Amino acid sequence: MGMVRIADSMEATALDLGLRGAVAGLFLMMVVVTLGRVRPLATIKWLSVAMAATGALYAMVTAPFVPKASVWWIMPVLGANPVLVWLWARANFDDDFVVRRWHGVLWLAVVGVWFSVIYTWTTWPDFAKAGVRSMSVLAIVLALSAAVQTVRTWKADLVPGRRRLRLAVLILALLIVVLLSVPDLTSISANSFGISGSLATAAGLLAIAALAGWSLFHPPPALPAAVAMAAATASEKTDRAAPIKAADGGHDATTSLLLRRLDILMTVERVYRQEGLTIGGLAAKLGLPEYRLRQAINEGLGYRNFNAFLNRYRIDEAKAALSDPSQRDVAVLTIAMDAGFQSIGPFNRAFKAEIGLTPTEFRRDALARSAAIALENDENFRIGQSR
Repeated sequence: MGMVRIADSMEATALDLGLRGAVAGLFLMMVVVTLGRVRPLATIKWLSVAMAATGALYAMVTAPFVPKASVWWIMPVLGANPVLVWLWARANFDDDFVVRRWHGVLWLAVVGVWFSVIYTWTTWPDFAKAGVRSMSVLAIVLALSAAVQTVRTWKADLVPGRRRLRLAVLILALLIVVLLSVPDLTSISANSFGISGSLATAAGLLAIAALAGWSLFHPPPALPAAVAMAAATASEKTDRAAPIKAADGGHDATTSLLLRRLDILMTVERVYRQEGLTIGGLAAKLGLPEYRLRQAINEGLGYRNFNAFLNRYRIDEAKAALSDPSQRDVAVLTIAMDAGFQSIGPFNRAFKAEIGLTPTEFRRDALARSAAIALENDENFRIGQSR
């Protein structure tokens, strides 16, 4: 029996090391591909590189036979990986997300807590255990926040590849919670089921690496030639330009007809004013499958998000009202709600992101220009009359 147990243990260790080698290889390949081929290296790509690099490092330093005393200084950095996952999910699925300084402060704070845990483990074990539990709770909160972010904006997402990626992120967030957090908060672990904890971790890491690799290497659906060329040269701001001004030459006859029908709905019937309008509701008005409308708005018009598509029309209407001297006394909230916004907060954020000014600042400048033009026209008229 003893020899059988030793043989089983050796087989489990060999499998564990093999899985970890595959994990490290996958993650390092992602780093190389991202740094070597992906341009420009935007925030999302740098976060992807950081996640992949720390994932490979974690797989190696937590492997059997690796002297733990020699890698204690690395573990705090790896312990802050849930922050990177959360930031990556926000950057991927929220087109308006911007990394702030406090995000970096949060990452540094988590690293600091883990350092304090490691270096007080023998002297103040109660303090160290409390630190581990607090970091586990934070990891669960961040993982669930990433999951909520993927679900909350799922319906409005127009990018097919990114919609598929959301499922991977949901599974990844769940794996992070199960592998890294639950065992620290409860007595439940892989050992409770007769499974090596290290082997279970290696299998979970391989699942995470496979999901991340699939999301990176899975080929996106082909774009029409004209749209692909425009996407290669346009910036993110250009993608939000006035919607139904794309050249029809890059579309087939069916798509061109669909875009014209969509233009009538948006500019003539102004359906964007409708409260709670969803892409499913808009597709129903057009008598189309939802996926077909998503494809037309994304590939034909360059929009990544349905709300951004609607807000383009809403903001244009609000700009016209704010620039109108006859509406100078109309409240900004009234103008926002007439245009289709449900409250002042989202309107202010969307307006400033698009225009660079708050609605009040835009109105002040627009009315000042109108007054100056009116005064100039009046003076020119008087000069003409005097002659």
